Amino acid sequence: MLCILDTAIVDRGRNVLSCSRDGTARLWDCGKSACLGVIADCGSPVNGIAVGTAESSLNLGTPETAPSEREIGTEGKILLLAREDKKLQGVGLQSRQPVFLFMGSDAFNCCTFLSSTYILAGTQDGNIYQLDVRNTNAPIQVIHRSGAPVLSLLPYRDGFIASQGDGTCFIIQQDLDYVLDLTEADCDPVYKVASWEKQIYTCCRDRIVRRYQLSDL
Repeated sequence: MLCILDTAIVDRGRNVLSCSRDGTARLWDCGKSACLGVIADCGSPVNGIAVGTAESSLNLGTPETAPSEREIGTEGKILLLAREDKKLQGVGLQSRQPVFLFMGSDAFNCCTFLSSTYILAGTQDGNIYQLDVRNTNAPIQVIHRSGAPVLSLLPYRDGFIASQGDGTCFIIQQDLDYVLDLTEADCDPVYKVASWEKQIYTCCRDRIVRRYQLSDL
């Protein structure tokens, strides 16, 4: 297995997921430090993953073999895979069966859930796709603020936070009606964003972790 590019926690954390440059997404048992299985083998590096509860009408498929007793909280979950080969893939976490495959404009770097129905994914050429998991034939909308790579996406209240390779970091609320820029372009890349209540944390290539205190949006 080549270097791990992203991780995600399943349910309360007894299992975690990883994705790797070797094109696999794997499920791990934290208690035994053991791999429980390969969820997907894409044949292309998987740059980012996200796990969430699937919308009730979505067919996640049936497992070919009974899940391990060490596999906890995977039922009813869907795993998103942001792939280097310009594909965003959805896989039933317990079934290991493909749910959807969406072709984007460039390599996908990151993905996240807005809800059990709506998802976001960001590409190397600066596009942020919003999709409905029940019908991924066409995106609900494509947000493009610059051509810099989208490096991080995080759900936040009624919208989301995005960061890009040109140093841009912004919050979008309520269907693009309100945009708040935390940083603008011509800065070092902002690799990751995290939130805690009204505080936003960003990590940047300049070796600084920044904290933003937000009032009500």
